[in-house]
Amino acid sequence: RPSGGGLRRAPQDGRLEEINKEFLCDPKFSDEEDLEEKLAVFKEKYMEFDLNNQGEIDLMSVKRMMEKMGAPKTHLELKKMISEVTGGVSETISYQDFVNVMLGKRSAVLKLVMMFEGKANESNPKPSGPPPERDIASLP
Repeated sequence: RPSGGGLRRAPQDGRLEEINKEFLCDPKFSDEEDLEEKLAVFKEKYMEFDLNNQGEIDLMSVKRMMEKMGAPKTHLELKKMISEVTGGVSETISYQDFVNVMLGKRSAVLKLVMMFEGKANESNPKPSGPPPERDIASLP
């Protein structure tokens, strides 16, 4: 990332913070536990994957996100994910769409991936080296 990225991110941070305030004031989400903390996490995640700082996550950004999480997808699968999040009306994911999916009751693919990303990062590392030797009796 080029130095100065923090300066370019400041206006976007402010825009996303305004959107977070709208969600905090929305009665639809008043029963959501730890809403303020969740919104702060969502904002960080969103900014991490909004690679062009335009306030939208495009196909290539979703592709990189999925690859980074160890779950690469085909272009068709990525388009389906974006369509699922946006309701088919856009080819990019806005922050509002992103938060609605993350807070929503629907079990969108993106939501599942984001929820399990944290769990995958803290799981036990895979053993290295050759697999242990087995004899015929241990086979299923």
